[in-house]
Amino acid sequence: MPEARRGPVNRGTLPMRIPPALNVHRHDTDNRTLVTLAGEIDLNSAPLVHASLERCLHDGIRAIDVDVTAVTFCDCSGLNAFLYALLHTAAAGGSLRLVHPSPALERLVTLTGSGSLFLTLPDALAGSRPPAQLPPLYETTHHLTPALPARLGGVL
Repeated sequence: MPEARRGPVNRGTLPMRIPPALNVHRHDTDNRTLVTLAGEIDLNSAPLVHASLERCLHDGIRAIDVDVTAVTFCDCSGLNAFLYALLHTAAAGGSLRLVHPSPALERLVTLTGSGSLFLTLPDALAGSRPPAQLPPLYETTHHLTPALPARLGGVL
């Protein structure tokens, strides 16, 4: 009589790795929101970032702060989701900024030349003059009012 099986047999193969989750929390105040992200942003989780930020615009939010303090990893697909949201937010007359990036995320944004794009335009322009020269990426991708470069140590 054949022996009954009691579940899958591991024959030297590695266990299936479950990707870490990305948690998204949104807190609205009038027409401003704080979106807090925690976890890894990669090819699998970037669509969640994209959908969450698009939902803010759909709901009439025009000032979006994205707290990335607890983001442990972000690759180019995550950066692409942020840039896409930035373009759509700016087109709707709003602003998007990344708050408290890790050194790795700050480096990714700096290396791609997109650091000066992630700031709140109305707040940045209040009582200040724009820089003498904007980065080439800024001039070719946006037709926005010039803004100050990103401040180090907290907000991109």
